[in-house]
Amino acid sequence: AQCHTVRAGTHADVHVVVPDGLSIPVRDMRALVRTAARRPSAGRWQVVIVEDADRLTEGAANALLKAVEEPPARTVFLLCAPSTHPDDVSVTLRSRCRVIPLRVPEDAAVAEVLIRRDGVDAAQAAWAAGAAQGHVGRARWLARDEQARIRRKAVLDIPLSLRSLADSFAAADELVGGAEEEAAGRSRERDEPEAQALRVALGAGGTGKGTAAAARGSAGQLKELERRQKSRATRAQRDALDRALVDLAGFYRDALTVRSGAQTRLFHSDVEIDIRRLARGLSAEGILRRLEAVLAARTALELNVKPRIAIEAMTVALRMR
Repeated sequence: AQCHTVRAGTHADVHVVVPDGLSIPVRDMRALVRTAARRPSAGRWQVVIVEDADRLTEGAANALLKAVEEPPARTVFLLCAPSTHPDDVSVTLRSRCRVIPLRVPEDAAVAEVLIRRDGVDAAQAAWAAGAAQGHVGRARWLARDEQARIRRKAVLDIPLSLRSLADSFAAADELVGGAEEEAAGRSRERDEPEAQALRVALGAGGTGKGTAAAARGSAGQLKELERRQKSRATRAQRDALDRALVDLAGFYRDALTVRSGAQTRLFHSDVEIDIRRLARGLSAEGILRRLEAVLAARTALELNVKPRIAIEAMTVALRMR
């Protein structure tokens, strides 16, 4: 029964922090530390999970530091991050933790999850697992969402389409516009229901005594909700762009392996003809420079460079001269 409540997100002793916006603010960590100070209520242990711990602000990391260093009795903190690099987890916070490396799952394991848990056709599951490069969530999305497959194909068409500066700017506009459209679609699904639920909770539509005063007092809370929704939409756009850049990086990686004659599996085997065509038209050094340009764009986005500027700089560098 407890396993079911954990999976449903309703277990009293399992607390999960999933950042919606660009970062995890200090106020969220202070609230989490207060929650963690309580004794377990349903079992012997209490578990606190911080997803994307690399998004902790400096203040949030400092607020969490003392609790991680001297955790309350029978409380375990799990901080999930892409790596132990100081850019992902501060040195002081990392030094208080025990590092548990997790391997990227094999394609066969990802495909098996899609077949067993999501009922995906075996052939589709195998393709999605390979295209997602070990990311289960991405594989599920590709297997189940036709629009996601269409967007991926559009991204993988970019390398061979860049013949001029005009092509580069058009490709950048397509990438940024597609990310904005995807983020807007996801935001619409949540924003208005959230806002309406908050208005009702604050007394919207009421006619009793004190309703007018309550409405005036709700403005601050509605403004805070709008701020969080805007941050979430920005994060969704950056995530959509990052997925596109990961696909592009995989394309150039595949081209480099073909150009060098390495006998290794291609990430994007479904576009192998395009990969081999690009590999014939560029030297290994030229392919590597373009791969580095894609990775530089990812870094620029992490440093909060304006997406359009970062993507335009990348697509200009990717031109087939």
